[in-house]
Amino acid sequence: MPRPTVTQLVYGSATVFLSTLAMLLLSQTQTGIGVAVIAIAGLGLGLLVAMTVPMPRMSRVVRRQAARAKSPAAPAPLRAVPPPAEHLPRPRVSRPAAARARVSEHSR
Repeated sequence: MPRPTVTQLVYGSATVFLSTLAMLLLSQTQTGIGVAVIAIAGLGLGLLVAMTVPMPRMSRVVRRQAARAKSPAAPAPLRAVPPPAEHLPRPRVSRPAAARARVSEHSR
């Protein structure tokens, strides 16, 4: 199922708010059950509006141009992937005498 667009969310939310407000003002209900029924009706109406807002799609001009375009070229041939390099040992680097002496020191 595709995700709703920003337009669908805005239209649906505005419909829920405005339709619920209008129904509450017009019905002048004061009971909890009446308010709950109106709220559910407003949510249903908002969902209906959000789902009927058209999804973005290609315009007719773009579709015509795509249809007139050449068929896509043949895909490029696959290249052989070289095998992974074997693990090579790192060369030993000789340290200066001062660095070697500090390695054996303890931290304070």
